[in-house]
Amino acid sequence: MISFSLNDEHEALRQTVREFALDIVAPVIGDFYERGEFPYELISKMGKLGLFGLPFPEEYGGMGGDFFAFCLALHELARVDSSVAITLEAGVALGAMPIFLFGTGEQRAQWLPPLCEGERLGAFGLTEPGGGSDIPGGMRTTAVRDGDDWVINGSKAFITNSGTSITSVITVLAITGRTEAGRPQISAIMVPAGTGGLTVGPEYSKVGWRASDTRELSFSDCRVPAGNLLGELGRGYAQFLQILDEGRVAIAALSAGLAQGCVDECVRYAGQRVAFGHELGHYQAIQFKIADMEARASAARLAWYDAAARLAAGQPIKKAAAIAKLTASNAAMDNARDATQIFGGYGFMNEFPVARFYRDAKILEIGEGTSEVQRMIIARELGFNSFS
Repeated sequence: MISFSLNDEHEALRQTVREFALDIVAPVIGDFYERGEFPYELISKMGKLGLFGLPFPEEYGGMGGDFFAFCLALHELARVDSSVAITLEAGVALGAMPIFLFGTGEQRAQWLPPLCEGERLGAFGLTEPGGGSDIPGGMRTTAVRDGDDWVINGSKAFITNSGTSITSVITVLAITGRTEAGRPQISAIMVPAGTGGLTVGPEYSKVGWRASDTRELSFSDCRVPAGNLLGELGRGYAQFLQILDEGRVAIAALSAGLAQGCVDECVRYAGQRVAFGHELGHYQAIQFKIADMEARASAARLAWYDAAARLAAGQPIKKAAAIAKLTASNAAMDNARDATQIFGGYGFMNEFPVARFYRDAKILEIGEGTSEVQRMIIARELGFNSFS
């Protein structure tokens, strides 16, 4: 019989992160969110708790856990706040994981320990201002070999964790040549924070995720050592696709957490708010709406459980990851809308968590592959190869 119950170790982790989110994050995150301020104190405490090192070996300062454990942490954090959850997701899945998977022994030893300990943050420079979902077709950033250096020119947009005072490295995808057929040869190159020629733009004024760091980057004759090439020359895009599949599982866990957080808040509110002589939970219309929300959150959780379990088992996850990301992001958006409706006017006030949830949910249908891209992936995995 298949069991979806957590083992003792994973359940202990889930409970620890749940308590941290409720006791440490929840009381203060609203103020950071309103100010659009990065919560350095909370990120430091998350690092000391070991969250940034969850899926990495102890030799690099990690916790020796697995990707499922990492996703559990994201789920529990996002039940309370998505800004800290996306900081963790990007720091691990996009910042440290490419170095762990594709880096040399020397690169791992240099960069991973402070990233795993949460003392530093990594970022991944992928999206470009004119690119969107068409990564290879829209890429304009170039890296040209000049002696013992790479010289990078171009720009990147919407890069999480790229401008904090603890950002240490940004892995940049750039065109490093052309194939005989004229297609771009894309490679991944690590650019240390503070490198000359790298300009970090101001923090975006975002609708949601307001307590996370997201910026535009520009490169003007930015020189880094040739040894900063990450993985094989010309294999950067293929590496990125692997990273993105795993990242979609993580985003699905985060999305499912937000969906569950909406249920948590509505159950509590329905037991407190009185209307027409009864608590809101007395009315079947409210009961049914919350029941639908719980069904969505449960389906989203099972979807990312499945994808994460396949990943841990070394099985192909492309379709499962796309299904999880699509299912969970839809659940997050639908639950956030319904939660705001249940709260009424209070749901439109930023002091209430459901207002943050509503603002945070939409990006989950866009980031790390739009919902349309997920449908394309699923359809292709089913054997449909042409689209018009």
